[in-house]
Amino acid sequence: MKIKHLFLAFVFCIPASFALATDPPKDSLDAAPTNWFNLDAENYYVQGVSTEKAYDFLKGRNSKKVIVAVIDSGVDIEHEDLQGKVWVNTDEIPGNGKDDDGNGYVDDVNGWNFIGGTDGSNVDHDTYEVTREYVKLKKKYEGVSLEDIPKKERAYYEEIMTSYEQKRAEMEQQYSGFKFFAESYNRSSKLLEAYLDVEEVTMDALQEINSEDEIVQTSISIMEYALSMGFSKEQFEEYEEHYSSALEYGYNPEFDPRHIVGDNYEDVSEKYYGNNDVNGPDSNHGTHVAGIIAANRGNQLGMEGIAENVEIMAIRAVPNGDERDKDIANAIYYAVDNGAKVINMSFGKSYSPEKEAVDKAVKYAESKGVLLVHAAGNSSDDIDQVSNFPTRQYESSKKVATNWIEVGASSWKGEENFVAEFSNYGKKSVDVFAPGVDLYSTTPNQKYQSNSGTSMASPVTAGIAALVMSYYPDLKAEQIKQIILDSTVKFEKLKVNRPGEEGKLVNFESLSTTGGVVNAYEAVKLAESYQIKRESK
Repeated sequence: MKIKHLFLAFVFCIPASFALATDPPKDSLDAAPTNWFNLDAENYYVQGVSTEKAYDFLKGRNSKKVIVAVIDSGVDIEHEDLQGKVWVNTDEIPGNGKDDDGNGYVDDVNGWNFIGGTDGSNVDHDTYEVTREYVKLKKKYEGVSLEDIPKKERAYYEEIMTSYEQKRAEMEQQYSGFKFFAESYNRSSKLLEAYLDVEEVTMDALQEINSEDEIVQTSISIMEYALSMGFSKEQFEEYEEHYSSALEYGYNPEFDPRHIVGDNYEDVSEKYYGNNDVNGPDSNHGTHVAGIIAANRGNQLGMEGIAENVEIMAIRAVPNGDERDKDIANAIYYAVDNGAKVINMSFGKSYSPEKEAVDKAVKYAESKGVLLVHAAGNSSDDIDQVSNFPTRQYESSKKVATNWIEVGASSWKGEENFVAEFSNYGKKSVDVFAPGVDLYSTTPNQKYQSNSGTSMASPVTAGIAALVMSYYPDLKAEQIKQIILDSTVKFEKLKVNRPGEEGKLVNFESLSTTGGVVNAYEAVKLAESYQIKRESK
């Protein structure tokens, strides 16, 4: 959605008694400090989560190791900044081709891959769930008149048919606009590089051009727009990948990679499939998430994660496309059965045909005292009104999971730009906000980069949960959740842009149940008070 917002303008227009209340964040920086999500607002101009201040409070205390499962696209477990932070299944003998610990998964030394085949192959791209439902329902009702479809099923059938066709048409239109812009940019860039005799055109160089030639002036206008929006050649490659992948794979009803996995896909109760390749073909997203939670602190390398005494259990279940309910359910079961106490889930989709299977896994995690942290999504939607799965709400029930935290994304910017323009929100459905814009973290092959999304805000929150859990191991998952919610930082009368609607100001507190931003320092202080009360009984 963020990409859509960037391009459309050009293309088509040439309850918390412990919570801390503080002054609204000011918009006083031009760029995000590299480690901003860990910083404290009292000493910097950004509303980070006060990680260092939390460790100062905890200095001299012992902690207990916490396993955090990252259900994602994969994790580069060889990354320099994750060494010593990767979970190792000590009951498994690496590479012997046997299930030594008897858990049903062969050689699962560091986690498991539910979207891989037994021959070592992997699913990279997959379709969107709306496409899979479109294919399934079209086949089921082919040749059947609408009047002959049961009323309840008919409504869903019509919704899926309409949604798929609209979304594919929108993507085709956006891709067409993007290609027009990209071609104009490339032509303008080459022309002006030759005109200026430079390898790269800058805004300053454009100001020095003195030409009345119409083609040159048009090229200058295009380049000025591109540079003012921060576009780079690398970003154009990313956008090209985004659009082409969506059409070639995501919205392609002929594409089905599930044969790679080799499971009986219709059997949602099936568990033992996949392989032990936890990296996979594209672990950028999962590696970035893992670094936010657990990158080594104090080793003088790229960045520092939030939680010190943790290990990352890598579970690959999220392809480039929509994750499948069966895989997510099994990933949760695997994490719980193998000792994870926190599960980060930075993924989501609009439809969940096998939600009951996921609900059962969530209930299982709840029964075992495992905390689930989920990204709210990046569509600028009010998810009180719009579906975004998985959810803590159990299907056909008024009950909700008590071990679930839903997280929206805040920004390093202040005032009306404090909430990420892409973030989903919801007074009932989103619990908290956390830093999710321009977070610098680990990426594969010993690299680092800044990414944005509620996918980044979720591991910030999961990291805080693991930090609190490691120093206060006697607290239950529900208590850790409540501590995080009750210790959020609030801002009286802060007006922010409603995500996706610049200029439409709303109260920040109206966008989530707590109306606040997570804070590690406030969380450990509150956990300390819980501990004192516990010991005094």
